[in-house]
Amino acid sequence: MDALQIEGGPPLVGEVKISGAKNAALPILAAALLVDGPVTIGNVPHLQDVTTSNELLGRMGVTVSIDEKMRVTVDASTIAHFVAPYELVKTMRASILVLGPLLARFGQADVSLPGGCAIGARPVDLHVAGLSQLGADIRIENGFIRARAKRLRGCRLVLDTVTVTGTENLMMAATLAEGTTIIENAAREPEVVDLANFLNVMGARIRGAGSATLVIEGVDRLHGGSYDVLPDRIEAGTYLLAGAITRGRVKVRDVEPAHLDAVLAKISEAGGEVTTGDRWIQVDMHGQRPRSVDIRTAPYPAFPTDMQAQFAALNSVAEGVATITETIFENRFMHMVEMRRLGADIRVEGNTAIIRGVPRLTAAPVMATDLRASASLVLAALVAEGRTQIERIYHIDRGYERIEEKLNALGADIRRVPA
Repeated sequence: MDALQIEGGPPLVGEVKISGAKNAALPILAAALLVDGPVTIGNVPHLQDVTTSNELLGRMGVTVSIDEKMRVTVDASTIAHFVAPYELVKTMRASILVLGPLLARFGQADVSLPGGCAIGARPVDLHVAGLSQLGADIRIENGFIRARAKRLRGCRLVLDTVTVTGTENLMMAATLAEGTTIIENAAREPEVVDLANFLNVMGARIRGAGSATLVIEGVDRLHGGSYDVLPDRIEAGTYLLAGAITRGRVKVRDVEPAHLDAVLAKISEAGGEVTTGDRWIQVDMHGQRPRSVDIRTAPYPAFPTDMQAQFAALNSVAEGVATITETIFENRFMHMVEMRRLGADIRVEGNTAIIRGVPRLTAAPVMATDLRASASLVLAALVAEGRTQIERIYHIDRGYERIEEKLNALGADIRRVPA
């Protein structure tokens, strides 16, 4: 198992190209199960979660091929099994996204109850309830969701809470359902919009993506085609924070600035000069120490839960005191304990962390507890005096493509070593 060694040092300066979004690529790969014919998906990031998704599809008998540019071609016509086994699903919660497509197209799905990052319960109740309303017969037994349906029927679904994967699963299932499905209180994230755009390119009829109400007119079949995944806004935000925390100047390319409005507003509040253009964003701290900023997570378009850990790192060395309130996942403060090992002054009260900025952090061995927590430890290590070793970095590899290569290109001193 590998670790990252990071020598805290100078401000980061330069440009970094942003990869395709993991949280868009995974549902689009699952959605390829709905398509009658080969689908080619471009701008797919080379990540462990993508590898797991491809392995899951291959385990079902789906034909998956990848070219040298990481364009993935999926042909579900060869599918032989309709089971997502525990040994794959336990490592990646997004595996639940094959449930809706399998059920809608093939009338059956046996999907293990999911795993993934240990950041909260994230129950699948909304997926199960919604599919049941669409006409599926669902039982949960022996650790599996076992779903059957001759053909799903459109209906009106009102989601109890905003759920990204729930919205995606039900939207995919509804594309081949008989009649019209309306999903109220739908998630509005750009990745949900990207999935809807992909499905529409393949012949689906989905309206309202990006709003709280989705209208899906069921069709008999989807046809093959090609599609490029949108840029990863969380990766972009993380590299911009790397520039901000080190008092540097970082420009990210191949991004959609509008997807990061809430994050950029907070970087500006912290003292960063933010400039944007056609598919690029730059943050320049002009060598100044950042100011503390209060954060409260909420569903898109508000501040994303996937960026709060990175702002915790920023606040740990910022001027002033700030609070971070997490409203999405109940276990998403596990990284705070590790950051204390680096000298951060953090007190946690329920779902709120109070962070008093300190002039400097000092290196220590730390352990990644989940994907975004690991990113926060990398950011903190970039400004800690001495050499920090981060272990259990398989979490990082699930969500960040070539992180050490990209950071080193900005002037960081980071390398991967055997743990």
